[in-house]
Amino acid sequence: MILPHAVAEFCANVDICRLTEKVVFSDPYKISEYNRWTSPYLDGDAEAIRNDNSLKLEVAELKSMFCEKTQALIHGDLHTSSVMVTQDSTQVIDPEFAFYGPMGFDIGAFLGNLFLAYFAQDGHANDRKAYKEWIMNTISDTWNLFHKKFTSLWDIHKDGPGEAYLHEIYKDMELRELVKQKYMIGLFHDSLGFAAAKMIRRIVGVAHVEDFESIIDPVKRADCERCALDFAKMLMKTRRNFKTITDVISAV
Repeated sequence: MILPHAVAEFCANVDICRLTEKVVFSDPYKISEYNRWTSPYLDGDAEAIRNDNSLKLEVAELKSMFCEKTQALIHGDLHTSSVMVTQDSTQVIDPEFAFYGPMGFDIGAFLGNLFLAYFAQDGHANDRKAYKEWIMNTISDTWNLFHKKFTSLWDIHKDGPGEAYLHEIYKDMELRELVKQKYMIGLFHDSLGFAAAKMIRRIVGVAHVEDFESIIDPVKRADCERCALDFAKMLMKTRRNFKTITDVISAV
């Protein structure tokens, strides 16, 4: 259960949230002085995004969710460079974007960065087949392990103080399982949508990723970025058709 005073403490992060709304959900879909891309090779692709009304309908829903859905205290900028990993521990840094928002935004941001890394590999000189496979396995593990841990905690705390799914209402095991499945598939689809939005913003918006920026040949870079853009657009529009992360990976 989210305590009101805890929510209030992070509600003051309005300016940072507004920045995210702008750079992720608005600027890539209109002409903005802050947008940039691999020009002239992606000029047509950037224009296509600005003219894609079905894509705009989906991003409007995601933006509304970002602004209104206070599921949990989230990091707010959970790209792969925010995660520090050693053999013994995992630490997450740079929490200045933290606020109470949709869990799928954090999950999607992380998955989106991994997908960007995957699509960038063909632009580099050496054979990176094994690394691409590792990235895909990491994408799969990220969602599947999150799903396993989250649903396990749900079961452990089914009698807890949370108000959303009171035990006295959902004590029937079959009903509780159906509610849990519905919640998780919704969270999965949210995560895919936010992943797609993050991917698009990193290619035709502000603040790109080193995976692409380090590709010296602009033609190769643009080819890789176009593949990522096409995948992201498909993912945002059809995310509700996917049931598992394996289905998503198979669509790459």
